[in-house]
Amino acid sequence: MHFHLLYAIGLFFIAMLLDAVYAIYTFAMIKYKSLLSGFMSGLVYIFGAVGVVSYVNNKWYLVPLSMGAFIGTIIVIEYEKRHKQD
Repeated sequence: MHFHLLYAIGLFFIAMLLDAVYAIYTFAMIKYKSLLSGFMSGLVYIFGAVGVVSYVNNKWYLVPLSMGAFIGTIIVIEYEKRHKQD
């Protein structure tokens, strides 16, 4: 059970993308955008599967996954707050 730094960095970005996509999915659902919601849902499952396979083999990969998830959600939420049309 080895920890590879480059792999962990890749997982960080995958998790960041996963949570960004999930946040976009949520906003699309709220706005009743069915095609965008469906597409984002598929991406959530793909990115999520990569994360699960990684941490099943090495629990330490949960660290970059959770950090990426944190950052990804913050980026999308802050973007939505700044571009919200009242």
